[in-house]
Amino acid sequence: MTAKKLHLQQLTLVNFKNYVEAELSFSPQVNCFVGNNGEGKTNLLDAIYYLSFCKSYFNPIDSQNIRHNEAFLLIQGNFEKGEQHEKIHCGIKRGQKKQFRRNKKEYTRLADHIGLLPLVMVSPADINLVYEGSEVRRKFIDGVVSQFNKAYLDDLLQYIRVLSHRNALLKQFAQQRMFDATSLELWDMQLDEFGSRIYQHRKAFLNDFIPLFREHYTKLSEGREVPDLEYQSKLAGASLLELLEQAREKDRVVQYTTVGIHKDDLVFRLGDYPIKKFGSQGQQKSYLIALKLAQYDYIRQQKETTPLLLLDDIFDKLDAHRVKALMNRVSSGSFGQIFITDTDRERLDRLFADIDIDCRIFNIVEGQAQHQTAENHGA
Repeated sequence: MTAKKLHLQQLTLVNFKNYVEAELSFSPQVNCFVGNNGEGKTNLLDAIYYLSFCKSYFNPIDSQNIRHNEAFLLIQGNFEKGEQHEKIHCGIKRGQKKQFRRNKKEYTRLADHIGLLPLVMVSPADINLVYEGSEVRRKFIDGVVSQFNKAYLDDLLQYIRVLSHRNALLKQFAQQRMFDATSLELWDMQLDEFGSRIYQHRKAFLNDFIPLFREHYTKLSEGREVPDLEYQSKLAGASLLELLEQAREKDRVVQYTTVGIHKDDLVFRLGDYPIKKFGSQGQQKSYLIALKLAQYDYIRQQKETTPLLLLDDIFDKLDAHRVKALMNRVSSGSFGQIFITDTDRERLDRLFADIDIDCRIFNIVEGQAQHQTAENHGA
């Protein structure tokens, strides 16, 4: 089945970060935001991300995304998804609950919106996947699977709730200098129920995802390196109930739950070596881009919709061969609408000079976006 094309036709902003007001109309293929650092290029990508995920990619505190000294922000997008039209509205007032509406109807649960407008963001902040702790890598898995699997997202939310109760109980035992194994077992059974399903979903996802990732990395690196990606979970060797029972005394001492799917990890390697210690900046960036392109392919297959692809400052630290290979891949017919930020207008013109694709360029200066005619390729 041919994937539906997702197209953001128009974006409207009021008081979002450094934008007082903006209204932009986009090409269904490639849109480039060009300007110096700090002018607001990435803020436009973040506004688009908001409309898909109900939150910022960079700052989870909604009120901090309101322009300084203003009382509210507004983000609105008009989308085409196949033959459907979707009007998405996000309004945030200081001190009030966030309003999120689809076609004028407000959501009662923001989680119900996730997956409607699939999107993949590639950003310099992704380097945290390499250097930060396992929580960041688990969030990557959860973010992909949640876009197409509502049951997974519900299980995840329930697991987090139960885990919080179990940890609170362990602290209470320590404060009261007592221990009640029976009370703990009630939470253990719920953790096992939700955690076991989450583990199976993650394992099935990665079985399909890893070959896609390897294919993208191989093409980006022109076959010069062999990447590896490994899912590590203690549930591979025992049930969660067994693990919780084995760790009970340790949990009692440290006053929190030390085993479970909240401790799973992804291990990034090139050949037999961890990319964190032995990968160059270019190799690390290629690795992360390959992860995100594989995410794109996987979501497209699952949702039968081409996700939006947001590429933020991705050319830094990539050599010319990798940049060209990347542009050839994302400009192919298998990708949908693309948004790119860059500081170098001439580089973008060179990149797209030989690619027959409609490209719309916006010059970004101090929170203002001006549409410019693209050179050497479709306007």
